[in-house]
Amino acid sequence: MNKSIQNLRQLSLDAVPTISAERAMLITEYYQQLPENQHAVAIQRAEAFRHLIMNKKIYLHEQEIIVGERGPAPKATPTYPEISLHSLEDLKTLNEREKVSFKVSKETFEAYENNIIPFWKGRTQRDRLFASMSDQWIKAYQAGVFTEFQEQRAPGHTVAGKRLFCMGLLDIIDEINEVRQSKAAGGIAQSHWEELEAMQIAAEAMIAFAERYVRALELQLRQTTNAERIAELQDMIAVCKRVPAHAPQTFHEMLQHYWFIHVGIISELNPWDSFNPGRLDQHLWPFYQRETASGSLSKERAKELLQAFWIKFNNHPAPPKVGVTALESNTYTDFALINLGGLTEKGADAVNELSFFDFGRDRRNATLATQLNGTN
Repeated sequence: MNKSIQNLRQLSLDAVPTISAERAMLITEYYQQLPENQHAVAIQRAEAFRHLIMNKKIYLHEQEIIVGERGPAPKATPTYPEISLHSLEDLKTLNEREKVSFKVSKETFEAYENNIIPFWKGRTQRDRLFASMSDQWIKAYQAGVFTEFQEQRAPGHTVAGKRLFCMGLLDIIDEINEVRQSKAAGGIAQSHWEELEAMQIAAEAMIAFAERYVRALELQLRQTTNAERIAELQDMIAVCKRVPAHAPQTFHEMLQHYWFIHVGIISELNPWDSFNPGRLDQHLWPFYQRETASGSLSKERAKELLQAFWIKFNNHPAPPKVGVTALESNTYTDFALINLGGLTEKGADAVNELSFFDFGRDRRNATLATQLNGTN
């Protein structure tokens, strides 16, 4: 582990989990200015996401090589008031609970008291769900027969499939337009048109988000005198100019491409249980194999990129819940899972060198991977 990765790792470990009001304020700001029923719900959500992603603070540490944060800093955890609204008592509980507390600043308390709670009280998804429940269900909830859970987040347990790693968002936009053209003559439900429009808005917003990082990296480049960091920043700028707009072509692009999309998904809503890269060793293997063979990627650099990738996951605690689950739920983990090994699409052994890439025993692991694959 080189010095930069050690520093980033320690920064992540030392970061104090906090509640950030940034996302809640930006989402509130969007809906406050939106005339009622101006757009379909799908388009409203897409435009709210665009407003968020274009106005949130860009965090960029001087030693980072994978960029993108959900909050304004590592472990600055957003809330999702359009889904479920934290009360001032919830914030006090999170700030003071003995296990895995989230510190809440005076400014965040004030933002909730003066802006967020007054606007969202009675409007949230959770409010609407509970308003539709029968008295029996309400009494069962109040008696503790069940606790709030699904109504506090978006559906999770989602894995990014191979398709995500093989396509750029411009490719997705092309597909959206192809569907529009194919359906134009034969007719298409209005809700389908709205969904397609929302998809395009979200994809374009993510491309613009990467462009914001390009500008931040270019600014850091102008302020940097260290030759090694200059070369690194030039590489990062090239990577962020390509992904997620285009399909990744290198190991570094692949990781940054996924991470931009991951940040977008967990910023738009809260898939608390969880959004995952899936079969990462298989997705990365063709790039790693090709680049290490050509000499454009060293094993040490690949390790460094993966280490930076793991640190990014550690920077993102699971957003805390409200009510009794805010009191009882004691976890920081955002439940992102990595799948390794298994079988290929054709049923063959999928284990490769990356499946054992654990940074401390590479020579033994490479030998074991070779043996498992039955090669010389």
